[in-house]
Amino acid sequence: MSRHPTLKWAQRSDKIYLTVELPDAKDVKLKLEPEGKFIFSATKDGVPYEVDIELFDKIDTEESKVSIGVRHIVYVIKKTEKKWWGRLLKQEGKPPVFLKVDWDKWVDEEDENEKAGMDFDDMDFSKLGMGGDDFDMDDDANEDQEGKEGAEEAAIEKEGEPTSAVADEIKA
Repeated sequence: MSRHPTLKWAQRSDKIYLTVELPDAKDVKLKLEPEGKFIFSATKDGVPYEVDIELFDKIDTEESKVSIGVRHIVYVIKKTEKKWWGRLLKQEGKPPVFLKVDWDKWVDEEDENEKAGMDFDDMDFSKLGMGGDDFDMDDDANEDQEGKEGAEEAAIEKEGEPTSAVADEIKA
């Protein structure tokens, strides 16, 4: 009987990220079918692992890519339609225990739209009215901070334990 490796997933409107976490996998076999069938099999230390799932919707197998690494296998699956899926699997109900959300790659639908609209490359920040003259800081607070930093540097430079006067000044 074969085992299931951990399968992590995340999505964008146009693609699905599937990561099979199986370090040092041997004899890796992957099959992706247009109607959404994903089949994976491999061995690790002589133990067979496999995953056979049916994805929520149809996919573009020609535009999908796979990267087989030493620690994991990452499949970037292109969706045939640019839309958000309500879930990864066609089957409703509780997902299998080996299927996890990949929070490192996850982006919410609202976040994807915001990131696409927030390109700061061409923005001129000088027109925002935050020039040096408009921005006023409390000079006394700056002098106090500089005094503390100077006392700390003096204590560090002095060999051995700091004197009680320097130590009191650092605490202040």
